[in-house]
Amino acid sequence: MEKTFLGLGEWLERRAQLTPEKIGLVDVESGVRLSYRALNERALALAVLLSEDYGVGPGERVAVLAYNAPEYLDALFAVALLGAILVPLNWRLTIHELLTIMRDCEPRLLLHDEEHSQRASELVTALTSTAGSAGPAPRLLSWAAFPGEDQRLAARARPFASADGEEPVLILYTSGTTGVPKGAMLSHRMITWNAINTQISWGLRDDDITPTFAPFFHAGGLNVLTTPLYHCGGTVVLLRSSDPALILRTIEAERCTVVFAVPTVFQSMLEHPAFATTDLSSLRFCVTGGSSCPLPVIRGYGERGVLLRQGYGLTEVGVNCFSLAPEDALRKAGSVGRPVFHSRARIVDERDQDVAPGEVGELVLAGPHVCSGYWRRPAETAEAARGGWWHTGDLARCDEEGYYYIVGRKKDLFISGGENVYPAEVEAVLLSHPGVAEAAVIGRPDPRWGEVGLAIVVPRAPGVLRPEELLAFCGERLARYKIPKQIIFAEALPRNAMGKVLKAELRARYVQEGEQ
Repeated sequence: MEKTFLGLGEWLERRAQLTPEKIGLVDVESGVRLSYRALNERALALAVLLSEDYGVGPGERVAVLAYNAPEYLDALFAVALLGAILVPLNWRLTIHELLTIMRDCEPRLLLHDEEHSQRASELVTALTSTAGSAGPAPRLLSWAAFPGEDQRLAARARPFASADGEEPVLILYTSGTTGVPKGAMLSHRMITWNAINTQISWGLRDDDITPTFAPFFHAGGLNVLTTPLYHCGGTVVLLRSSDPALILRTIEAERCTVVFAVPTVFQSMLEHPAFATTDLSSLRFCVTGGSSCPLPVIRGYGERGVLLRQGYGLTEVGVNCFSLAPEDALRKAGSVGRPVFHSRARIVDERDQDVAPGEVGELVLAGPHVCSGYWRRPAETAEAARGGWWHTGDLARCDEEGYYYIVGRKKDLFISGGENVYPAEVEAVLLSHPGVAEAAVIGRPDPRWGEVGLAIVVPRAPGVLRPEELLAFCGERLARYKIPKQIIFAEALPRNAMGKVLKAELRARYVQEGEQ
């Protein structure tokens, strides 16, 4: 088959042909401003280094453990140029959690920045000691060794070409309800159609400028606005953190036009003293997702003349799945809008039959923006994609005007500060403590983070175990956002006849009591 699909790795070359001196990336921390010509040259030179010195080729995995920086995007496009697969690692995870992911994807190479140099070395050392059970341990490559703009090196690049765009270019790990991380495979085709959908349905333009502070190990960091803007020739302003003062200063200084953030970030910006005096006149609109946005936040931005639109997406389905028109931001507050242009959505019952308008069911999606499945998990892939529709696990309803609302989650998870937390994973850690007989984790409302974890624990012996001990135990094995904010001891957990914990009863007993 003739190789005609324009893969992600070739986007920068095409942009360098069309708008070579247009600024594609601004790095606030270093002050560096990179044109599309420079971005393309950096990616080509790095691709040659990865290929010639480290043997990276089509299908090979390249992991990266680092904060957001220009080198992160160099790595993304360089790996794509080779037909290889980038695996961004969540730097919030513990060594134990990272090793689980590394053993699953078996990367040839681990890229890292200076801040994560020691942790990267620890990971490789740990993998070296157990290399016999998996593949060889990856080699290390620091960003300090990246070639940058090297014309002579870039000239040797031979970009990988795809016939149909179906080769994976990213693996983004998301924990399942079993607590075991699953790698969603994002293809060149998927990322391209997500960009097209975003441009058409959100109205992105080549003069749009966005501050990007969501970490690149999230689909939200790479695929909500970053890759769509590179597709249409916009500008990404890179920030290292979501500090509200920094974001507000950047919006004013760089005349940003579009902003994406989770609700907690928008709330922190709204509450900051500088919000009232910052010049926000350049903003066309803001998009929030990850969890439901409080109405006072939407209204607060509206009072400053800024439209804050609710969105919805998930790692496995492009990430930008619905669009709420600016004129409906307040009238339909709470809605995620309507499906993006090249997408189909249904709401189905347990038998995958459509429910009536207004009724609640599971949201299922289809279109060219759906992922290729889960890495080395054919059974889970078949279950999620049965019938040609991706089953999101989210409960939704559609009103009489065709606007969709996310009302809950079919899967057992909660969202804390925009991060998915799967109780099964936290429960497994608690149950590994020798003093714990039973454990159940549920989410409870929190004014800042949306939801936080509440653990109900049955000790093996009364009066011996202390909450502080369990929290410290979790802290060594779980990322901070997964650690329960409260531990309650109980004599037993309520269960049904099949032995399943009745979490609805726990929520009624502990969450409602705790809020009174």
